[in-house]
Amino acid sequence: MSCTRCLLSRRRFLAASTGLLAPLGRPVAAARPGPWAEPAIVRKVYLGAPRAGWPRPDVDLEQDVAAIEAQLAKLQRTYPAHVRLTGGELIRTDAELASWLEHLDEADAVLAFNMVTIIYPRLRKIVDTGKPTLMFAVPYAGHDWTHAVAMAQKGMRIELVASSDFGDLEPYFPLLQTIHHLRYSKVLLVAPERARPATDGYARQFGTSFGFPSYLDLKAAYEGAPAAKAQAMAEEFIRAAERLVEPKPEEIADSFRLHLAIEALLEAEKANAIAIDCLGGFGRGELPAYPCVSFSRLNDAGRYGVCECDLESTMTQLLVTSFSRMPGFVSDPVFDTSRNEVIHAHCVSATRLTGLDRAPAPYRVRSHLEDHKGVSMQVLAPAGGPVTVARFADPKKMMVSRGEAIGNADDERGCRTKIRTRVPDAARLLANWSAALNTGPEMPGTRDLLHRVVFYGDHVRDIERLGRLLGFQVVHEA
Repeated sequence: MSCTRCLLSRRRFLAASTGLLAPLGRPVAAARPGPWAEPAIVRKVYLGAPRAGWPRPDVDLEQDVAAIEAQLAKLQRTYPAHVRLTGGELIRTDAELASWLEHLDEADAVLAFNMVTIIYPRLRKIVDTGKPTLMFAVPYAGHDWTHAVAMAQKGMRIELVASSDFGDLEPYFPLLQTIHHLRYSKVLLVAPERARPATDGYARQFGTSFGFPSYLDLKAAYEGAPAAKAQAMAEEFIRAAERLVEPKPEEIADSFRLHLAIEALLEAEKANAIAIDCLGGFGRGELPAYPCVSFSRLNDAGRYGVCECDLESTMTQLLVTSFSRMPGFVSDPVFDTSRNEVIHAHCVSATRLTGLDRAPAPYRVRSHLEDHKGVSMQVLAPAGGPVTVARFADPKKMMVSRGEAIGNADDERGCRTKIRTRVPDAARLLANWSAALNTGPEMPGTRDLLHRVVFYGDHVRDIERLGRLLGFQVVHEA
């Protein structure tokens, strides 16, 4: 088995020369440090047998392992912020595997190599632990890639790469960090107790933890936030805006005081995401301001602020933003089949829509559309390039579609920020919309049927890879 192929593939050379892979080697500078930002712990294992037949009876497994280890060492040096490779044992017997499995809890994922044929019983035991397993099959190593494919088809948590080029492992390194990111993220959900979304499924599926602070907790943090600092931030925000339209200066200061309160709550709870029943909370007088500006700031910094206490959209952002470095835009889509367009509209938007390390888009300071009160932002979304539209239907199913960003829609109807997208077939997308949700006797709610999360860039293939690694189905809506 030869493992001497050059690590820097043509694809990576071209991407590196144009700067496309630059963000992979470093975390987002503005993101708060936390366990969710640490590298994934990936346990290596080489699966052999007491006696080899295929690929040849006198195969030198130790030599083959050493050649692979040299390739992996190069990858480890290239992506230290994404993955920490551990282990590397050569397992030949069930007894050796049993001992190896005893030390698997800390790992976020397994990187397995089939060194000879007929190792699938031991591979199955690894996959049965529930750990996401990435199997790399070099040509002539053995026939057990067939079992890896069969396991994936049954929804088990395994992904297969069958290649002689170790550079084909590179796209998985940010995805492996995403597995860790989900496992160690904490999401705060602020809503009346009767309206709290069910989180047990996402906790079991991804390991994510959740907290449930009350509106009173948020109000106490607001009252403790320094008004002078909020005022200074508001003045800077107004100066940076393209235009100030409806809000009064004191409303903007209140929004930044709420932002400081939200940051303090995240810090106290050791969390990196928050979703609030904002429309209801503001309408009931339980929120001192709308959190639209705060959520924009959080999303620009690699954290997560999501409106309407939408758990599915929050989990979608946690998954996609962590590997793509693109903040998500939760939207209320509007169809125009005569133009083959979908317009994505909402009153909360990041400004760094094309990447956390990119320049922000211009914005206008607006009121919230629903009641013409408070403060939101009209972000002038950029045109050009593909977009991915996604949302979890439930912990085991994600809906996806593709489009092309064709610019900002400036219209007083609908939510403040609007991203116009062109899609391959708007009529077909409309007919398939939310079919993955509409499977039981009950009719889903409007928000669940409606909401989608827009990300600049084409991330569908990586979402599909994560679906196989994490055990959720990807449903194409168009």
